[in-house]
Amino acid sequence: MFVRIVKLSFVPEHIPTFLAIFKQYKKDIRNSQGCRLLELYRDTDDTDVFFTYSYWETPQDLETYRNSALFKGVWAETKILFNKKPEAWSVDKLESLH
Repeated sequence: MFVRIVKLSFVPEHIPTFLAIFKQYKKDIRNSQGCRLLELYRDTDDTDVFFTYSYWETPQDLETYRNSALFKGVWAETKILFNKKPEAWSVDKLESLH
């Protein structure tokens, strides 16, 4: 399993639109093949910045999602709301303590 972390920075007045888009599509994204977890975080100091964390069984599952009509539609709606270029990391999960 690996984790995809995406940092998204928004024009402040577009944040409600982004949150509505996320709410609309979050279950569809989470139900994509190989997606085991989807989380949304907001920076406590810079509230224009959000992070998505998604857990994937394989890199191919993420690539399948990224090439899907779902992703392309969500991305088209979301990318016009940014105030900075998004950043993304794919990381291997080594440990988790609960």
